[in-house]
Amino acid sequence: MIHKKGPYTAGFVFFIVSLIFIPASVSGEDEFSTATYLELQVSSEPAVKLVLNQFFTVPFLQGSGPLTSGNNITTLLSAELSPVSINGIAEVNWTPVAFFVFSGGGLAGSGWNMPLGYGIGLNRPEGERASADDPPRASRIHGNAFDGLIWNAWGAGTLQFDLGAVIPGDWNHVLFQTRQEFRYAAYTQARRGESWVFENDSRANQNGWVYRATYVIGYYMPRSPVLNTIAFMAELHKPLYDTPGGYFWGENLGRWIFSGLFNFSINPRLNALLAIQMHTRRNHGNWNFNSDSTYFYRDLQLQQKGGQRRVVFHRMAVLMTYKLR
Repeated sequence: MIHKKGPYTAGFVFFIVSLIFIPASVSGEDEFSTATYLELQVSSEPAVKLVLNQFFTVPFLQGSGPLTSGNNITTLLSAELSPVSINGIAEVNWTPVAFFVFSGGGLAGSGWNMPLGYGIGLNRPEGERASADDPPRASRIHGNAFDGLIWNAWGAGTLQFDLGAVIPGDWNHVLFQTRQEFRYAAYTQARRGESWVFENDSRANQNGWVYRATYVIGYYMPRSPVLNTIAFMAELHKPLYDTPGGYFWGENLGRWIFSGLFNFSINPRLNALLAIQMHTRRNHGNWNFNSDSTYFYRDLQLQQKGGQRRVVFHRMAVLMTYKLR
């Protein structure tokens, strides 16, 4: 997606669609199955992305009980295209028991830059800074089209629960899910400790590990004609770079994104997910009140007065999913 304000590219799209609102055709199968979905992601930032998802589901170590009857391995292959990037993604999800999923995957992508936003490049400050008392330097992106490769690799575990499975009833489907993930991300043109941008995000990426945690609680209404699920989601994105001097600008602080989610089943093939999101921003005083990316982030001292974080509006986003087959 394109992100004009640059907050972390949220993982809510893949997480919600593939796990919370996972299509019946790729979950709980007792034989090999496939499904193909076309996604259109649009948000108020503005941002747009087109995604093609291909699911392959194979039964694996299935049992006769309710906890193991749906055991399977699901492979997801995705191709993504935005105005500033192109990516390929693969993830394998193994469900050994109904309430737990192991996941592992990877991403490879690249991009280009245009007035709309930055797809790829190094984030460097303009000029020198003699001391911490000097004004912060401007942030500048250095990079050409397809200038290197962005790659990610991750492993995750997901715990999920549906009250309706314990207390049967059409209106008893209170859903809970949490995903804990460790991800290594790298840009081939970046040296150790250098900052880089991808898909016009916050420009504060480095080659290294990132911890991501997602928590969802929702309610599924099977007899509702259109709006069938509402949920609240909290996401944490915490870098584990341990950059020297990182406490000065607040690298140790994770970024939270809070989402109200509304899922609409328009017809058996067409689904729409509406997300209304807030996110936290490091408190750097008035230097970054309007934007995270105007100034080089390592020049912005974390403020203690009034709290180290602010909560601000992030975006409204819509994900349209159409089942091709």
